[in-house]
Amino acid sequence: MQLRYGLNPHQQATAAPIGRPPFRMINGEPSMINLLDADNGWQLVSEASRRLGRPVAASIKHVAPAGAAAAGPVDDVIMDNWPVGDAPTPVLAAYLRARDADPRSSYGDLVAVSDPVDLELARFLGGVISDGIVAPGYQPGTVELLRRKKRGTFLIMEADSEAAIPAEELRQVGGLMITQQTDHDGIGPELLPHLEADDRDTALLAMITARHTPSNTVVAARDGAAIGVAAGQQSRVDCTRLAVGKASAWWFRRHPATRSITGPPGTRRQDRLSLQLALAAGDPTPLEARQLHAELGDRLPMTADRAAWLARLDRVIMVHDGAIPFRDNVDHAARIGTTMIIEPGGSTAADTVEQACTEHGITLIRTGRRLFLH
Repeated sequence: MQLRYGLNPHQQATAAPIGRPPFRMINGEPSMINLLDADNGWQLVSEASRRLGRPVAASIKHVAPAGAAAAGPVDDVIMDNWPVGDAPTPVLAAYLRARDADPRSSYGDLVAVSDPVDLELARFLGGVISDGIVAPGYQPGTVELLRRKKRGTFLIMEADSEAAIPAEELRQVGGLMITQQTDHDGIGPELLPHLEADDRDTALLAMITARHTPSNTVVAARDGAAIGVAAGQQSRVDCTRLAVGKASAWWFRRHPATRSITGPPGTRRQDRLSLQLALAAGDPTPLEARQLHAELGDRLPMTADRAAWLARLDRVIMVHDGAIPFRDNVDHAARIGTTMIIEPGGSTAADTVEQACTEHGITLIRTGRRLFLH
């Protein structure tokens, strides 16, 4: 397959199957990044769906999930931002929840869903900025709808659910060819003993999301959806702080003041979301600060109000792909109502980390399973 280009437009690239291809192109001409996104997204949603027994969706950007979620309740904030009717179908609900984790990062994403695309999802995608989709099938009429996106260049890929993942993966690095076993080790309930069903499903989703996110990775999740995914940080505590910040912004987008923001007359939906995120994250640009003050005035939340609202966030499960090296990771996690931390264990500071969890009332689970991806 001749690709549109490699990682950059000046790099030519081709792709050839090794055995049975994992998916086929229905529409569009992918780049190398598009294929990497599609492969990683499909592996994530198919694995998570098998474990949870319900549809799962992911919003992929630059080979990392901006969000991932199982089908479940769609709250009023999501409905305010993306009106889709009173009862979204399960596959649409999963994607709405995934895109809601970080709607700024999901702008121009590659969509991955574990179940066939239905008309409701296809219609929704027609109204948002997205580059393509990978799914195991397409209901009648959906491909025709999706072909209209991006002047006919929207990528439509059909995953082969029966295609086997190779037992080994190869990578050429300089003058070396590295071969390693594919990471097939199961992530299942046996790693999470004694958890209630809801916590178990959220934890499994977060662990599978971490497995398919470039390391260092920390995933904050709640109610079957990732609400803060941090990827590719050199320092684990920086990764934790990033996940905490994203989860905090997700929660603060549910504050009445944030929900009331419409922006200046004629503001587009994505610009409105960006303005809401600027307030939610607490770091508006000078222009955004002026727009927020003009719209909210005395209703602009102050520091104490923000702290009180954040204190209401609870039941967050945090997953680390590697061992936690210092207690500061736990202290930061406690700021967003984290009730459970899952890590491989094995750090030299294991006792200190465990003590910090006890002080904050956080359940600590050590799985012995590292989930690095590079």
